[in-house]
Amino acid sequence: MTSETMHIGELADKTGLSLRTIRHYDEIGLLKASGRTEGGFRLYTEQDHSRLILIRRMKPLGFSLEEMMALLKIIDTLQGGGPDAGDPAVRSQLDDFIAQAVERRQKLQDQLGMADEFLELLRQQ
Repeated sequence: MTSETMHIGELADKTGLSLRTIRHYDEIGLLKASGRTEGGFRLYTEQDHSRLILIRRMKPLGFSLEEMMALLKIIDTLQGGGPDAGDPAVRSQLDDFIAQAVERRQKLQDQLGMADEFLELLRQQ
């Protein structure tokens, strides 16, 4: 293993996700390992780590696995520099995800506010 790659255990430690979750993401194509050792162990790069952090940040906002895959495809298209990278429709799809994330974040913030009010009511008892 070179310094540019890491085994699944190191990736799990860095992201706080379980080995099982990372393997599941690999099986469904959400996060494919960048390589394998001669013994067949998965190897991941810093780019894979960044991708997994993005996935992890989507989870609390309630994005489904299908939505995560769709967003990652959009990001791959935009970063890939191919002919579709400049397509306004692709950018529009990203903007839609941003709007959804803002809306979902606001909903979570509202729920936190209600939780704070609830705690305050309990403390006043």
